[in-house]
Amino acid sequence: MNLTTLLLFIPACFALNMAPGPNNLLSLTNAKRYGVRAACLAGVGRLAAFVGMITLAATGLATLLYTSEKIFLFIKVIGGLYLLWLAYQLWGADSAESDDGDTQPKSLFELARQEFLLAAGNPKAILIFTAFLPQFVEPSGNVGQQFIVLGALFLLLEWVAIAGYAYAGSFLSHWFSRPAVRRLFNRGCAGLLASAGVGLLLAKKE
Repeated sequence: MNLTTLLLFIPACFALNMAPGPNNLLSLTNAKRYGVRAACLAGVGRLAAFVGMITLAATGLATLLYTSEKIFLFIKVIGGLYLLWLAYQLWGADSAESDDGDTQPKSLFELARQEFLLAAGNPKAILIFTAFLPQFVEPSGNVGQQFIVLGALFLLLEWVAIAGYAYAGSFLSHWFSRPAVRRLFNRGCAGLLASAGVGLLLAKKE
């Protein structure tokens, strides 16, 4: 792998990391409700799911999973339904929050588990690691070593994305001191998550 390959990979990868997908939206809402630190630490769950996917891609198993209609359908249905469940919870979140913030916060483990399940339940993530990363691997070189380097860079940039969305959520938190605005934000995010869930359920493997 040469420097030119890395210079092409980094911006393309960062664009994927920063795309406003379900996990980044979850970081935004977690930061708004629990703070930047909690949202960033919860992102470890997402990174753990991606480590598993990168490992599968490096061993060639991801291609097998993606080409299996039954496995793809199973992951798609589970992921879509989980997104809809998160949307349902977020839609009613404001009614469960008192104005003085007297709520029972979720533990870091619960927040990380949400991130993990959301990432692991998205078959499009498998496609990214199956079709995107191999484009930057030189077959003549050490394939395993290249996957480690590319995977590490992907995870690093993903962590930057997690922190970026978390800080954005924290920055916007002062806008949500009014219950009406907070409710509008929660329901807007719920609508986006629900749309992603429906889109995932309707997605076809190309």
